[in-house]
Amino acid sequence: MNHSLRFELADDGIAVLTIDVPGRPMNVLTDELQAELVAAIERVAGTPEIRGAILFSGKANGFVAGADLKDFVNAYDRGMTAREAAAISMKLSSAMRRMETCGKPFAAAINGMALGGGFELCLACHYRVLSDDPKAVIGLPEVNVGLLPGAGGTQRLPRLIGIPAALPLLIQGTPVKPAEALKLGLVHALAPAADVLERARQWLRQSPSAEQPWDRKGFRIPGGAGPLAPHAMQTFASGIAQATSTTQGNYPAAPAILSCVFEGTQLAMDVGLRIESKYFGKLLSGYVARNLMRTMFVSKGAADKLAARPAGIPKSRVSKLGVLGAGMMGAGIAHVAAQLGMDVVLLDSSVELAKRGADYSAKLLAKDIKKGRLTQDKADAQLTRIKATDDYADLAGSDLVVEAVFEQRDVKLAVMQKAEAVIPATAVFASNTSTLPITGLADGSARPQQVIGLHFFSPVERMPLVEVIVGRQTSDETLAKALDFVAQLRKTPIIVRDSPGFFTSRVIMTFTHEGMRMLEDGIEPALIENAARAAGFPVGPLALSDEVTMALMQSIIKQQEADNLPAHHRSTTARSVIFRMVDELKRPGRRFGGGFYEYPEQQPKRLWSGLAEVYPPRGEQPGIDELKLRFLSIMALESARCFEEGVIRDPIDADLGSIMGIGYPSWTGGVLSYIDTVGIAQFVDDCERLAGRLGPRFTPSEWLKDRKRRSESFYPSAAA
Repeated sequence: MNHSLRFELADDGIAVLTIDVPGRPMNVLTDELQAELVAAIERVAGTPEIRGAILFSGKANGFVAGADLKDFVNAYDRGMTAREAAAISMKLSSAMRRMETCGKPFAAAINGMALGGGFELCLACHYRVLSDDPKAVIGLPEVNVGLLPGAGGTQRLPRLIGIPAALPLLIQGTPVKPAEALKLGLVHALAPAADVLERARQWLRQSPSAEQPWDRKGFRIPGGAGPLAPHAMQTFASGIAQATSTTQGNYPAAPAILSCVFEGTQLAMDVGLRIESKYFGKLLSGYVARNLMRTMFVSKGAADKLAARPAGIPKSRVSKLGVLGAGMMGAGIAHVAAQLGMDVVLLDSSVELAKRGADYSAKLLAKDIKKGRLTQDKADAQLTRIKATDDYADLAGSDLVVEAVFEQRDVKLAVMQKAEAVIPATAVFASNTSTLPITGLADGSARPQQVIGLHFFSPVERMPLVEVIVGRQTSDETLAKALDFVAQLRKTPIIVRDSPGFFTSRVIMTFTHEGMRMLEDGIEPALIENAARAAGFPVGPLALSDEVTMALMQSIIKQQEADNLPAHHRSTTARSVIFRMVDELKRPGRRFGGGFYEYPEQQPKRLWSGLAEVYPPRGEQPGIDELKLRFLSIMALESARCFEEGVIRDPIDADLGSIMGIGYPSWTGGVLSYIDTVGIAQFVDDCERLAGRLGPRFTPSEWLKDRKRRSESFYPSAAA
């Protein structure tokens, strides 16, 4: 039998408990490990010859990564109650409490990353020595998946370093590097990874106290606790206001953490732990945690590991990359590729334009140098990997070429044909188009099976998603190579079948166009923008339209009409607003000096003062919940159409693409998870009601209504 915990007792009476969960790349707190840990604690406590114990990891890449979220993700679908979920928390919390109160000292020799429950395990130890490797981060990131630390983290951390210092770590969930961890008092010492075990042993040989500071008589939390503490107004009253303004009430974890800390730190530790478990249970049994865990952890992890990559095709790697077009998108692709060691040929119509694109990378690197994140030598080495040119012959030997030129079919075809004349016969040609069908471009290629779409998002160096568009003739080998390239760039891919607008562009247009339609219908522009943010979108539809530019939107509409696309593939909802803003009002967007917003120098942007005259607000304004529903529903409905048409093959791609690419609120889990969360029946009813009031754009298809009749969700039920 493979055990998760190895118990070794040395002659000096010190036991080493080595955690090494079998079959896992990193240690996680499985049920088996928890059971073995409980047994080991009792053995240490009940054996007189044992003077203390050290917790250590048998894996070189980290200590313990926390709970196994794959076990938690189905709690909501299984109908787990808040009480049942709280019991899960209390079980682990009780084990850790027993460890710190059993009368024997425990030390944590943290030889790598310790996050979530892994760091909570360390906090329950009486001594912590951490590897000085910058990758050995520690922290409590549970808030990022809709949970709170459920094994004592909300109680021990404030008691250790004080409430003002603890709350940012709990509410933001940001991992802490070793030097900062020592400075904050999260650990007692740093040491090389090879020495942490011996440092812990040395501490135990000194026969230290086996009592935690918070269990000593007269203990007071640093800085005080409760409503009368000097920091209370700032940390709690302002903290609640800040958490609410940031989350708009859509993410319950941050307020729950604040409540845990406020309530629990005024009481004895054991009571505080029970309070923590109660709040943990409410979160784990709720849909927000399910949605965040499923999409942003489980699904994203599968996508990053290329779970959808065609089987049986050897793994590939890009050594030399060609980038056609040195605008912001092409320059960003070149920067990221060079940063990761690829040689890049950045080509434009003139050397001057190409060098301007390379300068974009130089500016980003200069910022990193200024902030101390990069040395000049490394920056110089990266810049030498980017060759700015206007000569297509320089593309010779490229493994893959990405074109990022102007969004016109004839321009893209011209550069593709010039590139194909010099690149190897095995090279992949990828178009960064956001709307033009890949199959149409491939028809002009000498090797259409090697043409694929790679839709990056701007700015490339920050946006983590790449939409991989498979044309009608794209081969499985080309798809595999494209996915390998995306992974090499350390980005998350989604796979989309070729179709006008693909997935992300098609869905985001429903958001911007719905906002413009609201404006045309007499809804106050500030209400439109605030409703979108209240729903959880990072920016309102009018502000986003300015950034995208209505000039581009108009160009897309004209191309759709020229291609004589079917009505459901044409952007008609806001056509009149877009054409009026561009042609009549000469306000196409931010890049052109203004759009729905004004952009005064040295001042924040503000809604254009002339909007009320152009689009007069009506007397009675709708409620904000109705507007939120319109935004969430129209995007989810278009996504369902994409799934129906086979544009999206897997709900995972729709959900990841909507959150990571176009800002759909993550609390929903993504566009199709939103439908499952609301319930297919309620969603269809909402859409039919909206269609009756607002028009056929909200009308659900017969396919979707049939799913309602069958009560068929997009994700299979995980009910027990």
